[in-house]
Amino acid sequence: MSEASESTVITQTRAGVGRLTLNRPRAINAVDIGMVRALAKVLDDWESDTDVELIVIDGAGDRGLCAGGDIRDLSARVSSGAIDDAAEFFRAEYALNARIAEYPKPIVAFADGITMGGGVGLAGHARLRIVTERSKLAMPETRIGFTPDVGGTWLLSKAPGRIGEFLALTSGVMDAADALYAGFADQLVPADHLHALYDAFETRADPASPAELVLLFDETAPPSKLEAAREWIDDTFSADTVDEIIERLRERTEDQAATTADLLEELSPTALTVTLASVRRARQLGSLREALEAEYGLVLWFASTQPDLVEGIRAQVIDKDRTPRWQPASLGEIHPDMLESALNYRPAVALWS
Repeated sequence: MSEASESTVITQTRAGVGRLTLNRPRAINAVDIGMVRALAKVLDDWESDTDVELIVIDGAGDRGLCAGGDIRDLSARVSSGAIDDAAEFFRAEYALNARIAEYPKPIVAFADGITMGGGVGLAGHARLRIVTERSKLAMPETRIGFTPDVGGTWLLSKAPGRIGEFLALTSGVMDAADALYAGFADQLVPADHLHALYDAFETRADPASPAELVLLFDETAPPSKLEAAREWIDDTFSADTVDEIIERLRERTEDQAATTADLLEELSPTALTVTLASVRRARQLGSLREALEAEYGLVLWFASTQPDLVEGIRAQVIDKDRTPRWQPASLGEIHPDMLESALNYRPAVALWS
């Protein structure tokens, strides 16, 4: 066995299994550029290492795999005008997301506990995605005046019906059953069994594949709340615009529809408008890489031109007063050319350069 620590990423190899543990438990393992680079380097090294046949990604502590990217750092960089630094982080992060999806050896992600934003970028594109009864998955970007990225729009666009639009616009949190239904996970394994599953990866020769081994530990998920809500979600979130979605929600009799309309009216009008278009555009794309490239343009448009991103992080994460002052403050104030400007934004440095 060999073991080394990059302080915030712990690596271990034993019995053919490489283990990558995110190690910022106090921050629920939120990733910064140092962690992204460390993860990418290890994956590069292990690709040609014949002693590594399978890779497991998990998180230190008991709160979650990864709460996302370091948005405090992002806010500081955008506020200081260091957009190039922010772009460098996104390029590194998205390259890692694509690397995980395309990796030639099986990657298994333990999405135990909180797995949101950048955490979904790490777990959601793995070969085998494990959730537990403690899992809470989300793309929560609209709550901070931002838009889903890390390939999130690719996953959202593949969800049944209009579940993708619903999750993207509301920043909805999925439990294990919802994540399985929406296509963000593959198997449910009780949290108490994860250690035994990891040991099985190292010691069991039969069955040989990771997917077959997981079946020895998995459980049937309870009914999905998202599936039960499909009728009203599909009816309302199929509308052409955010305004029309809210109107349809107000016309429904379900209590959750009214609550959802209230929530949307509190979120950034710019983020909602762009996010709706982004998920629908991803549905027409041919690959994860194309979706990442489209997202890269949008996130740098937000970082370069929109005040809502910094304001949303301030209100939700830094000051925590939960009273963001969006600009513009209402959907009716959105400039007619805004969406075209966002969707056609071209960063100075291309993602795949």
